[in-house]
This record gives sequence, structure tokens and C-alpha cells, in this order.
Amino acid sequence: MSVEAKLAELGLSVPEVAKPVAAYIPAVRSGSHIFTSGQLPMRSGQLIATGKVGGEVTPEVAVECAQQCALNALAAVKAELGSLDDVRRVVKVVCFVASTPDFTGQPQIANGVSELLGKVFGEAGIHARSAVGVPVLPLDAPVEVELIVEV
Repeated sequence: MSVEAKLAELGLSVPEVAKPVAAYIPAVRSGSHIFTSGQLPMRSGQLIATGKVGGEVTPEVAVECAQQCALNALAAVKAELGSLDDVRRVVKVVCFVASTPDFTGQPQIANGVSELLGKVFGEAGIHARSAVGVPVLPLDAPVEVELIVEV
């Protein structure tokens, strides 16, 4: 079953590539790897939520944001490859969570990305990961995600 068919089974799809909000491109291929730029939780050109996790943004909404970031990163990968079926392995995920100083659940927010990639790519979706709490992200987004994949 194709990657996009697995996403459809989950009620998800790969969106159009999100337009960069500054001077960069969504993804770069170097040899057998694709590195995505940080992807924000944009859906139909707008952020799903703004603010800090542990403050204005609940952990549940932050997980939804993380999953949207992952879909946006997959869109950037697909734009480089033509098909997500050419992804051999998800190598690394970096998840930035804009959170209040007392919020320590960044790993659970990043699980939104990790679990989605595991469902979609199976064994090839199991990856190394960093979940980092930060004070602020571009456009006051609560989550930003970048991927490194092997092709």
C-alpha cells in the first residue's frame, strides 16, 4: 500500500507545500537524504493555533499542530521526490514546542509526529528525535517540525 493510501486510511492527506515565511526553501536534497526546513502548523494557508503550549494552547491542540507540521514536511519531501513511496527511512525528527516555562511535556507533543510517521511508514518511520522547548516560534506558532529522510 502506498504512503498516501495509508494517510488516506487515517483520514489525512499530503497538503500543498506551505509557502516559506522568510528567505529559505522548504526542502533540500543532498545525496540520499532530504532535509526539510522547519514546518509550521499551517492548514489552508493559516496557522491552526497560536500561543504557548501550557498557556493558550492545550497539549491536545499542540499534538494536532505537530501532526500538521509533519504533513507539511512530508509535502516538502514529496515535492523533492515526486512520490513519498521513495522514502526509505525517516532518519530524524526535530520538534520545537513554544511552551510556558513550567510546561515539560514536549516529548508527548513530539509523539504526535513520531506516531504518525510510524503508522504511515512502519519500521521505516521509526527515527531518532529531539523535542525542544523554546520561548517563541515564528508567527507565534506553538510547534515547528523538521525532518531528515533517506531516499
